[in-house]
Amino acid sequence: MLKSSNRLGVDIGGTFTDVVLEKAGQQFSAKVLTTYTAPENAIIDGLHQVCKKAGIAPADIGQIIHGTTLATNALIERRGAKTALITTQGFRDVIEMRTESRFEQYDLNLCLPEPLLPRQMRYTVEERVDARGEVLIPLDRSEVEALVDQIIEAGYESVAVGLMHSYLNDAHEKMVRDVLVEKMPHVMVSISSEVSPQMREYERFNTVVANAYIKPLMKSYLGRLEGRLRSEGVDCNIFLMHSGGGIISIENAADFPVRLVESGPAGGAVFAAHIAAGYGLDKVLSFDMGGTTAKICLIKNQTPKTSRVFEVARTYRFKKGSGMPISIPVIDMVEIGAGGGSLAHVDSMRQIRVGPESAGSEPGPACYGRGGAKPAVTDADLVLGKLDPNNFAGGSFKLDVNGSEGALMEVLGSVLDMDAATAAFGLAEVVDENMANAARVHAVENGEDLSEYTMIAFGGAAPLHAGRLCEKLGVERLLVPPGAGVGSAIGFLRAPFSFEANRSVYMKLSNFDGGRIKSLLEELQSEATGFVRNCDADATILPEFKAYMRYTGQGWEIPIMLTAEQAANPDMATFERLFEEDYTKLFGRTVEGLDVEITVWSVNATTPPEQVARVATASRKGDAPIAGRRRIFDPAQAAFIDSAVVMRSDMGEGQEAQGPAAITEDETTIIVPASRRAIRQPDGCIDVIVKG
Repeated sequence: MLKSSNRLGVDIGGTFTDVVLEKAGQQFSAKVLTTYTAPENAIIDGLHQVCKKAGIAPADIGQIIHGTTLATNALIERRGAKTALITTQGFRDVIEMRTESRFEQYDLNLCLPEPLLPRQMRYTVEERVDARGEVLIPLDRSEVEALVDQIIEAGYESVAVGLMHSYLNDAHEKMVRDVLVEKMPHVMVSISSEVSPQMREYERFNTVVANAYIKPLMKSYLGRLEGRLRSEGVDCNIFLMHSGGGIISIENAADFPVRLVESGPAGGAVFAAHIAAGYGLDKVLSFDMGGTTAKICLIKNQTPKTSRVFEVARTYRFKKGSGMPISIPVIDMVEIGAGGGSLAHVDSMRQIRVGPESAGSEPGPACYGRGGAKPAVTDADLVLGKLDPNNFAGGSFKLDVNGSEGALMEVLGSVLDMDAATAAFGLAEVVDENMANAARVHAVENGEDLSEYTMIAFGGAAPLHAGRLCEKLGVERLLVPPGAGVGSAIGFLRAPFSFEANRSVYMKLSNFDGGRIKSLLEELQSEATGFVRNCDADATILPEFKAYMRYTGQGWEIPIMLTAEQAANPDMATFERLFEEDYTKLFGRTVEGLDVEITVWSVNATTPPEQVARVATASRKGDAPIAGRRRIFDPAQAAFIDSAVVMRSDMGEGQEAQGPAAITEDETTIIVPASRRAIRQPDGCIDVIVKG
């Protein structure tokens, strides 16, 4: 067998590390608890497990694709490197002043999140470039050298450089970097004109600071991982999943770790899009629920919705505006603190609240028996009968029902005067409603009606809750793919090599300059292609062109897709027509009498997507064999109901399981509500639909 056919996908989550080995069309998976102090240890453990299942040696692996939450967690937990910011005089406090908007306007005691770097770690130089890229105040190299001497004395590990309008003229930022590299060769440097060359200084400065803050951590981790894999005999290429849904080299990932902030969830969205393509579904709601968070993404025409700015580490009930904005290409999704490890408490109004605090893998939920004393979502699922305490994670360890009941009574039941089962019901309903509400808001913001959508659920906890979410959202069809418990890791194996290059060059249509646009897009295409060539020197590369446009005076832009022909021969009338068509689709009408302006240009270089064979829908072929029965709580009826237990591996094509039922496998359990029935499709998907 060719070594190149053995590919490994690895996803480090907040609770579990998922490992999937693909060998000649077969998949072998493992879930192991994430090892926080040395995340590579869990990867090596999972690697040996899947290699043993597949009957190959680690040296037989031909490619590894990795995604991780380590970058995100470092930002959330504020455990990055000692970092300095060098910026333009007068703009030292931009990352603290933010945009001066209030994300909760009626909260009189509102506290804005602290910036990643306190004021004493932010330095300035006297220089100024204007909004056209022209130098108003030249930068004096001797001033930079004197400033770097101060930074040396303070003992910084990493330095971020963000100067005004450097996305148009990067000469001053490069001079600062040159001095830093010359005088501090051991210190890592990030400059905003490379990390995020886009307008809006708050977002750009925040992004370059975040990149510098996590760069030493991620570079060290990736180096250790590569070394450990080599010591295990693995000598193949290692690639990283980035937030935009593509794959980059480990070297590029180490230089731009901020691009990895949403890498795990991005893999999940790619996985869902792959399933959607197989079923010919144009409207899909991707639902990914793991141990720490739940992620919801809209997928239209088998393509996840993307954005160029998102927030990480939201501090105020996951409210928009309360986090750190990061301006990089990213798959657009809503993420809330609702995972299997999310902890519950009773607030001052005697209401049950869940998350964002999570038990993670250390100590984990109370039922893990590792010292956790607070009730988590997994504890509620166990008490409600959704989980088999003797067959969790493939039977790798038993769950402690008494521990879950004790934690539920201690934190919820004793305060609200209810028994453990009622407390578990309340906890589960709160977390399900939180997720359903997040999906409703996300749909409304995008002008979508979720009743027209099909849900695709994956992640270790999603199949436990997806049926109830469908009932709440009015979604009639739910697909749970094979390998759902390790869906993001599988998604890594479906992702293309890709990289998106962005740059802000402001231009009104009334001052349209076709020659400048053509030259700019060619530069961006060359830059993006170079990153992809670092992964595959010979692959076919497809360019995708976008312009972000708005009416003059508006605060935000909409992306306009351009064909290769339109990019090569820019025409003002074509740009105006494309903008008005897309603007009308979003807002119902155009605005008369206003000029249109372009703020950001983008080129994504990508290898061709994997061709997906269409799945023929199975006809009913009898009932699935029942392996046992247990009492499972049905929230719609607010009662425990005697339910069938079906082994997913025993379900033949076309066989059905009538709800209420639990369809079990090693990585997860699918709960089929009493209102639904489940049928196994030819590709192994469990298709959960409303009873006719």
